[in-house]
Amino acid sequence: MKLILLGAPGAGKGTQAEVLAEKFNIPVISTGDIIRNALKQQTELGKQAKDYIDKGLLVPDDVVIEIIRERLKQADCANGYILDGFPRTVPQADALEAMNIDIDKVLAIEVPDEKIIGRISGRRQCGECGATYHNEYKQPKQESICDVCEGTLIQRKDDAPETVKQRLEVYHEQTAPLKAYYDQKGILVLAYGQEEIKDTTKEVFKALGVEA
Repeated sequence: MKLILLGAPGAGKGTQAEVLAEKFNIPVISTGDIIRNALKQQTELGKQAKDYIDKGLLVPDDVVIEIIRERLKQADCANGYILDGFPRTVPQADALEAMNIDIDKVLAIEVPDEKIIGRISGRRQCGECGATYHNEYKQPKQESICDVCEGTLIQRKDDAPETVKQRLEVYHEQTAPLKAYYDQKGILVLAYGQEEIKDTTKEVFKALGVEA
């Protein structure tokens, strides 16, 4: 199974990718994880990516394509994989096709913008240990204090409402056209994000024609 996951930031792609990876016993290839690792290690790629990410913009195509090309050569991708966060633009999709890769399905997870803004802007992270919380779904015992280490909870710059709105604008402008691109190829399927993760998973399996 070679699968592409599409969806706006905060639509729940990462969570559903993990479920599908376990179901099919294939790896999740997340450009976000690769780039975050580069940021942490302060590699050349990480330095290039940081300026774009801080502004809520996408990392340039040529950088991302090279990351993916190298990753897909690794042995764990031999029996298939799930692409999460790539392609994000039609030129990236063209580059993927130029690699002679046959994708089985493209799954788009649909969630309204207003729900996404609430989900992401409510996230908080401990500035000390990195533990994550949410103002609505996962509140700490003490307001703004981490349950784990008693560090102060902060809102990451890319979780601020104005940055989230910018990210959504970028998504709709650059990534949403991929739905039309893959629909023309007859491999696009849609799943509608629900409040509960397990209910979204049911929608995902149904869209892919897979038994739970």
